[in-house]
Amino acid sequence: MKSVLKISFGVLVVVILLVLSGTFYTLEEGQQAIIVQFGRPVGDLVTEAGLHVKLPFVQEVRRFEKRLLIWDGDPNQIPTKGREFIWVDTTARWRIVDAKKFLESVATERGAQSRLDDIIDSVVRDQVSGSELVELVRSTSWVVPKGEALEEVPAELEEELKKKIARGREEITRIILAEARKIIPQYGIELVDVRIKRLDYVESVREKVYARMISERKRIAARFRSEGEGRSAEILGTMEKELRQIRSTAYRRAQEVRGKADAEATNIYGKAYNRDPEFYAFSRTLEAYKEGQNKNSVLILTTDSDYYRYLKDAAGRIPGAGRAAR
Repeated sequence: MKSVLKISFGVLVVVILLVLSGTFYTLEEGQQAIIVQFGRPVGDLVTEAGLHVKLPFVQEVRRFEKRLLIWDGDPNQIPTKGREFIWVDTTARWRIVDAKKFLESVATERGAQSRLDDIIDSVVRDQVSGSELVELVRSTSWVVPKGEALEEVPAELEEELKKKIARGREEITRIILAEARKIIPQYGIELVDVRIKRLDYVESVREKVYARMISERKRIAARFRSEGEGRSAEILGTMEKELRQIRSTAYRRAQEVRGKADAEATNIYGKAYNRDPEFYAFSRTLEAYKEGQNKNSVLILTTDSDYYRYLKDAAGRIPGAGRAAR
């Protein structure tokens, strides 16, 4: 009897615990809940965190996030209005604003992500294919660079660079957000923001862009090299001109100094020779004797020539010179 009572009491305790566990549930901050009975939502939306009550066994709790959720789409290859194929990578922020409608339409966050893939990708494709590439890259507040930055741009791209942007990247993303918001509410979702994370050329176009960039860099380098060579030639020409001027001035100064020195030497020689003209004639005659020696020529003079006058006078003055001569 006692064992039967113990078993009955134990079963009762288990049943009570099961009933209590199926009756009470907790809701955390940042969550909202819908009570589902036999697969259909019943009652009001529960949004306050804490302990709540439901019917055990027949009702279930479906919890959903109240906070912002992230949607990241896969990069898509889309042609622009100018037929340039680009990769477009988009992201968005969304939240569940009507949990009952959300549960009935998409059921889970995975289902919502799949539905967002279809909606946002479709709107992005429509807007990108209807826009020029320059509109997707620039904003309406973009200012054309001035000075040296503009000089480096090739002439064929300068007109495109200065082209006025009717709607920029921000305007396009706002249109994408507005178009997607028209469809999203039927799923109990609020689309908060849409952004284009990345734009990139496809591989074939990227190679052409890189080739054009390399060609442009080479053109700028050639221009700089040409300007440098021109500047170098200008500097060398100025240097050569200044060098010739310095040499000319130095030569003129040297000639002036040499002329003054020769004049002064001539003046000194003149004064010295004027003191004894006979000695000057004698000195010049000796120099003529020295300079007149030439093995390859023959000079024939008479004995009465003035060329030998000092030699004859010297021979007459030396004792015995005349007898020796005879």
